[in-house]
Amino acid sequence: MDIEVALVNAFTVNGKGGNPAGVVFNADRLTDAEKLKIAQVVGYSETAFVASDNEADFEVSFFTTTAEVDFCGHATLATFSTMFQEGMLTAGTYVQRTKAGMLSVSIEPNGKVVMEQQLPEKIAGFSYQEIAHVIGIESNILESTNLPIEAISTGLADVIIAVPHGYLDAIEPNDERIADFCKQHNLVGFHVFELCEVQSKHTASCRNFAPLFGISEESATGSSCGALACYLTEHLAELGSEYVFEQGRAMNCHSIITASVESNNSIINSVKVGGFANSIGSVIVAV
Repeated sequence: MDIEVALVNAFTVNGKGGNPAGVVFNADRLTDAEKLKIAQVVGYSETAFVASDNEADFEVSFFTTTAEVDFCGHATLATFSTMFQEGMLTAGTYVQRTKAGMLSVSIEPNGKVVMEQQLPEKIAGFSYQEIAHVIGIESNILESTNLPIEAISTGLADVIIAVPHGYLDAIEPNDERIADFCKQHNLVGFHVFELCEVQSKHTASCRNFAPLFGISEESATGSSCGALACYLTEHLAELGSEYVFEQGRAMNCHSIITASVESNNSIINSVKVGGFANSIGSVIVAV
């Protein structure tokens, strides 16, 4: 059986950069083993599989090259942007069933896709010392940010780590240490950020490492940026509730992720992440 996989760059900037994802439509009859094989052949960090659903508009599952994950922001963006660009959907709001829950996805008339994420769950906190060893930055440098290190999930559990401005691009990730740490604590990866200068149009620059799931570094991570937006809402409320994150700079694959958080009396009641995507072709995979 030959399966067509759409290849899409998500969270692009003026049609360039972004994070590639595979998208498979009409995936109702594919087994998990077949989905994993397709994801491995495609070789991207995630591939999305779209099937019909009795309650939601679609059921969408997400596979890395090593395993299924509950949710993927950039693959969701790739999926709904492709359906819009191919005339399968018009501008409007839809609901996707994922292993992270029923989540709404809105398509704006200009093609921007804005996806709802799970409300944040704070999983754990970590000391500067234990994280310093894993990412290779001295603990006193991490501590100088005066920001805590926390594992937060809005669909996938990532460790949110602040570094001082100028340190982000210098990180040389140790895949084995990060993977071991994430496996020990049942986490997906590390989302490291530095705040941008006041005059910048971006709130923060980010890097994401998820080697436990076969992703040494990712150029745009929607779920993690949703978690980061919640983190900033709690710890740096003066930044407001609308965020613009850049990611992929260290990979020469610049990406832009927007995020918004709605809260009432410090209780977050809505998290949304958005961006644009562009088709880069398709491939046929035999299963």
